[in-house]
Amino acid sequence: MSFGPPPSMPSGPATPAEPTENGHGRHGPDDSGGPGRKGRRNPLIGLLAVILAGALATGGWLLWGRGSGDSEASDKSRAPHAQGPLDVRETVEKRPASINGKMAFRFSVDDMKPGEHVEMPGMWATDRILAKGINKTLVGMSIGTDAAPGDEKWRLALDGPICGYTLHVTGDNRTAVLFRANDWAEEALCNQVAFVDLDDGRLLWKERFPVSQLGRESGDATGTEKDRPGVALAHGTVAVTWGGGSIGYDMKNGDTRWSTTTTAPCQDMGVVGGRGLIVREQCWSGGDPLSVGTWRSATFKLRKLDPATGEALWTYSAAEGVRSLHVPSAEPAVVAVSAGATGITDLISLDDQGRNRATISLRNGAYVADCTDSDYLLIDDCPTIAVGKDQVFIRSKDQLEKQTSNWIIGFDLATGKTTKKFDSGPGALLHPVRMSGDRLLALRLSDDHIAPNALVALDPRTDEEVPHLYFGLPSEAQLMTMTDQNDIVVQDGRLFFGVKAANGPADAKTKQWSYLVLGIGSSAPPQS
Repeated sequence: MSFGPPPSMPSGPATPAEPTENGHGRHGPDDSGGPGRKGRRNPLIGLLAVILAGALATGGWLLWGRGSGDSEASDKSRAPHAQGPLDVRETVEKRPASINGKMAFRFSVDDMKPGEHVEMPGMWATDRILAKGINKTLVGMSIGTDAAPGDEKWRLALDGPICGYTLHVTGDNRTAVLFRANDWAEEALCNQVAFVDLDDGRLLWKERFPVSQLGRESGDATGTEKDRPGVALAHGTVAVTWGGGSIGYDMKNGDTRWSTTTTAPCQDMGVVGGRGLIVREQCWSGGDPLSVGTWRSATFKLRKLDPATGEALWTYSAAEGVRSLHVPSAEPAVVAVSAGATGITDLISLDDQGRNRATISLRNGAYVADCTDSDYLLIDDCPTIAVGKDQVFIRSKDQLEKQTSNWIIGFDLATGKTTKKFDSGPGALLHPVRMSGDRLLALRLSDDHIAPNALVALDPRTDEEVPHLYFGLPSEAQLMTMTDQNDIVVQDGRLFFGVKAANGPADAKTKQWSYLVLGIGSSAPPQS
């Protein structure tokens, strides 16, 4: 499948988002739509065209299921506060009518070239659209379809490759991405932000922001090392950090609401949104220019900002010797630090004045708290950490002595003490996904690939575990459950696994099906 040129190669100008008609369903001889299907492969010119073909056959590919879903499980989980279209979405998932899982969506390709590498930054879901970033294009695909080249629901081509994005979506299904000014110039700068409607692919607005050089003497972008910008959503505001400062854009029209600047040797390096807005500031010290950019010369600060005005509400300074700092949640504020070692060593909860409430030490190695470092500056991408109103949840280290197992443990944000413990049971592993009101959504992944996997809701108040979906996975999709290498999204009763990058086969003789996104939903018929 042609994804369009890699980021470093020339390409034509951007084209607007355009709706396209869905074609008819394409399925293999067994009508399953699985690998081996024979379908039309439309040639694509320039940009990626990601396609969806028609709906799955009625009986196609029931993944796994057990139980009828008849039990009267209470849905006590609730949104903690009222939300509007300009807020960051916090969906409370309801238990489906049937917990038998089936394929609700798939996007796969079989014509990648040997050695081909395609970046696929960002994945977002609405009640009817699965949207994916692919190189320099955003595509939207209808849920309930089997993706094959030719008929995407909408496509939005940007001037250059996506170079930043946020995990968050607004209450009216909009999100923001950063992209390079173009990808045919000698030096393409990551200096544009786009606000996009995920339901129809409309580019609502785009704006250009500055760039700065990385390092202690940062100024205009004249060197080869440029700051990586970051983007986040908070109420009514799209916030961008660009090294030399931060800018808040109005969600409605892209107007600048506020801007701040930093003074060398400090730079704004990342931002996290949600219910609050926090900017990470990185400062360099020392007179040796060769030490600039290394963790030994860096210190970190956090500024919590008013999304409407950019005013700093409080400032938090991390201790010296912190190697890296991430922010899995802006409100309540939780900081994940690596203090003089690789990996997260401590979780720190902050109060409403930015003061240390509690420190949770992870230095004994019993727990796993990971945050992702990549070319995209997401300082809140912490796939093994889920933060609730009063607790933070992480998973234990895998236990492999007899049968594979682990547990998810909760820590009180006020005291740092352990609260609830949820065991995976033998032959499975539990992975936190996200909060759903007061409950924690988690994946229970089977170790033997025979017993079903499950999406479950864990209730810290009652210790109750409520199954939402039981499902299996084809062998081609097993690696998509690795949380550090893939996007995992739960939205509107469906579970989606999406790769962050795709690679072609080792040689031209190998015909390789690559699963890019796989969605699982309830086998119950949709409610009219």
